[in-house]
Amino acid sequence: MGTEYPAEGVRTVPAAELRSALFAVGGPDAPFRIRQGFPKEKADVVAEHRIPELELTVKVRMRLLPVRREVEVITEQWGKVSYEGGNKQYARGAGARVARQWQFRKGPDGRRRLVETFRYDSRDMTDPLRQTVLDGGWVWRQVFFGS
Repeated sequence: MGTEYPAEGVRTVPAAELRSALFAVGGPDAPFRIRQGFPKEKADVVAEHRIPELELTVKVRMRLLPVRREVEVITEQWGKVSYEGGNKQYARGAGARVARQWQFRKGPDGRRRLVETFRYDSRDMTDPLRQTVLDGGWVWRQVFFGS
């Protein structure tokens, strides 16, 4: 699905240090929260982003595998899909998800213009997490099912 390796020569940090660094990514300015995984999630660290404008929840479950110096990552999302009649849909797997909302508004010249009023990009959450893992000397491995 997608495996990324740290740059050559990057010092590998212990699992506890990597875990702390991942929790730091979800600081007070982050639009998502990071928490400890529940046993049923089979994850050590979970990043979760709820986007009310889209009735969407995106969850990144990360399991630290210290022996292999890898982080197994499962990305999931739940949300309404308008073309499906509004039913809740579930999806799993890597890949960027981008959503935008637009409205017509009057510009300074009095003409109507199309203005972006909302933007969501899943990479705003996954990129800092992935970079933290790689900067810690660990492998970022996207999986569909956990091992």
